[in-house]
Amino acid sequence: MKITVQSIGLTPHEPLETHIDKKVTKLETFYDKIHECKVFLKVENTSDRANKTAEVILAVPGEDIVVKKTSTTFEESLDLCVDAAKKLLIKKKELA
Repeated sequence: MKITVQSIGLTPHEPLETHIDKKVTKLETFYDKIHECKVFLKVENTSDRANKTAEVILAVPGEDIVVKKTSTTFEESLDLCVDAAKKLLIKKKELA
């Protein structure tokens, strides 16, 4: 699976990139037909502390799976995305 990370308005540091790789790679254990994973990181323009948005797009046969979550840290946002994507992948595998 090819993993692409794009960040808008920030430069992801090494521990964050390692966290992304580790979390996203685990998704393959739930559904082995993932072609590509795109991760978008963005800081929202709000005064709220929960302004770190992570969006995960998984290219799978049929329709792509898109999950977007916002929280106080990118790691937490990514974890929420991966949890939601995991449930969707399991559901997709059961239907296949």
